[in-house]
Amino acid sequence: MGRVTSDTSATHAAALSAPEPAGQPPAWQRRLRRFGYAGRPQADARTRLVAPFPEPDRRPWAWLGAGPDLAGRLARWSGWLGPLLVTLCAGVLTFWNLGSPRKVIFDETYYPKDAWSLLHYGYEGTWAKDANDALLAHPPKILLSPEHSYVVHPPMGKWLIALGEWAFGMNPFGWRFMTALLGTLSVLLVCRIGRRLMRSTALGCLAGALLAVDGLHFVMSRTALLDLIVMFWVLAGFGCLLLDRDRTRARLAAALPAGPGAGQVRPDDAVGDRLRLGWRPWRIAAGLCLGLSAATKWNGLYFLAAFALMSVLWDVGARRTAGARRPFRAAVLRDALPAFASTVVVALATYLASWTGWIVTKGGYYRDWATTPEGRGSSWSWLPDWLRSLWHYQSEVYAFHTGLTTPHTYMSNPWSWLVLGRPVSYFYEDPKAGQDGCTAAEGCAREVLALGTPLLWWAACFALLYVLWRWLFRRDWRAGAIACGVAAGYLPWFLYQERTIFLFYAVVFVPFLCLALAMMIGAIIGPPGASERRRTIGAVGAGVLVLLIVWNFIYFYPLYTGLPIPKSAWHNRMWFDSWV
Repeated sequence: MGRVTSDTSATHAAALSAPEPAGQPPAWQRRLRRFGYAGRPQADARTRLVAPFPEPDRRPWAWLGAGPDLAGRLARWSGWLGPLLVTLCAGVLTFWNLGSPRKVIFDETYYPKDAWSLLHYGYEGTWAKDANDALLAHPPKILLSPEHSYVVHPPMGKWLIALGEWAFGMNPFGWRFMTALLGTLSVLLVCRIGRRLMRSTALGCLAGALLAVDGLHFVMSRTALLDLIVMFWVLAGFGCLLLDRDRTRARLAAALPAGPGAGQVRPDDAVGDRLRLGWRPWRIAAGLCLGLSAATKWNGLYFLAAFALMSVLWDVGARRTAGARRPFRAAVLRDALPAFASTVVVALATYLASWTGWIVTKGGYYRDWATTPEGRGSSWSWLPDWLRSLWHYQSEVYAFHTGLTTPHTYMSNPWSWLVLGRPVSYFYEDPKAGQDGCTAAEGCAREVLALGTPLLWWAACFALLYVLWRWLFRRDWRAGAIACGVAAGYLPWFLYQERTIFLFYAVVFVPFLCLALAMMIGAIIGPPGASERRRTIGAVGAGVLVLLIVWNFIYFYPLYTGLPIPKSAWHNRMWFDSWV
């Protein structure tokens, strides 16, 4: 018996040490194929570096009666016409009756007033206790004094809110204008980003349309809070990095020598290992955008770290595809330092510039800390006073954020976010019949509830599993990029289990959920080479899912806008006890 074991072990060891047959993938890859793993695509090096956009389809325009020339032009313009149409619809939806409810709702008691103070003093002053009622009075009163107040978020987002107040006045429409504008523009960004990611105008427009009908994004677009502003700049930074990726990979492709086939290029180790990628303005623009996100709220820093690392890994992949023998070493030597300067250094400079109002004035909180006995005793006294004062302010803010454990009625654990376990009520009133537009004898309820469109979020849970599978087993960088966006906005909150946190923080990664769902829907429809029956069944299934999501948004629309509805209708929309 022992002999059999010995022989078997020797035979097994010999099998493991035997070389793989020529042309066969390694054994670990063959084992993973049962889960759907696929190796790197074997295509022309140029195509692998920069996937071409498919030729736009003229048939839909021809079916609408356009002539051949007009149909061709419209097809070429569809990459912008489609996203702009989706954005127009989103804008009408967002700006419609934007000033309602004419109240200071939830944390609008902080940021619009801080924004007005920045506009007039350059720093956050102090408001009287009854300032909210005075702002909504006829005529309104501004009960603001120049005495500084302690605030715990950087000023960039409040400066943007101040632009709307400067243009339209210190009223609900004025202080919500900029978040509504950025929320609308974020739909355009998602359409264009989705088109570039998936090389499909239809799927890009679908991702943007999904964002337009997400309840959490919609509510945050109509409320003067900071989180949607963070989301906008994160999304803009992500888009800039995508443009940088395509631009630099095209530069590598252009430098590769011609291959044996007509019109083909072949990988070359000299290009992959040693080519300098030169001036990369889109990466600098990404650093600027990510700096603006961190200058609005500090959770933008997680996206800065994640996206900067992702960008370098994209360079590693590009150099490997171009033929580099040591792609990681080449990327570290030639790309990592410029990437750090273009993203991290630019972002930090942007963050510092956002404090200009506080720096150039003298009334801000802790502005003169460096001149106090405590500040003069610092070992860093050789630095400018304003810089030491600012650093002290930042350290105090950090201590506040990490120690914030005060219970709140609507606080929630991030474990419950994706399934919408505990939404946040921004505003609630229960007018009687005949009051505030209520026509129901039983009385009405008016609420603004920060709740994502349930069917969209629950479908996005499956979409996240799909993109993770596609990234790990199909080696699809697009799925990895989407997963990175979700992870950077979601996972860091698990580090603060004791902190007071809310579901609406999740709005920053909602665009990536919509991109994941659009990618999954594209898979449901099926690839272009699939049979007509397969594509038809897939299109019907995908269409039903999208229509159900749109219906779900319409169903909850009164809860997103504060419209009065009968109390029984309000109760019907409270699907779970935790939503009340």
